[in-house]
Amino acid sequence: MPITVERLVAAPIEEVWRAFNDPADILAWDAAEAWRTTSASNDLRVGGRLELRIEPRQGGAGLGFGATYTDVRPMRLIAWRTDESRLVRVEFRQAEGGVLVHQTFEGEAGTSVEEQRRDWQSVLDRFAAHVEARPARAPDPAPPPGTA
Repeated sequence: MPITVERLVAAPIEEVWRAFNDPADILAWDAAEAWRTTSASNDLRVGGRLELRIEPRQGGAGLGFGATYTDVRPMRLIAWRTDESRLVRVEFRQAEGGVLVHQTFEGEAGTSVEEQRRDWQSVLDRFAAHVEARPARAPDPAPPPGTA
């Protein structure tokens, strides 16, 4: 059964997209309250891999998370299949006041829908707080004429 969470992020689409996908940013916001992401790599292209290492904040055994991208549309959509074959789709939509991040995922067997929704929503809320708290980055400079 698909589960959906969403959050309005008060920032430009470029900042939201960058923070969602940049491994350094992922380390700052990804994981639920009792967990933290300790390593991240991201090859953001169809067929590319997202690899995370997630550890409990209070000690104990951590876990690896891996997924393969199935669809990437810059500034609009990312979809992946986890190594456990669950599908995740994240849409980025311009909205009044920022960007609406709309995330749909296939739930895990053995965990209640409400618990999964609460956990994924808390991660999305952490993401929004991370993006909204940092100063906007300058856009990447354009290459000099005749070099592109």
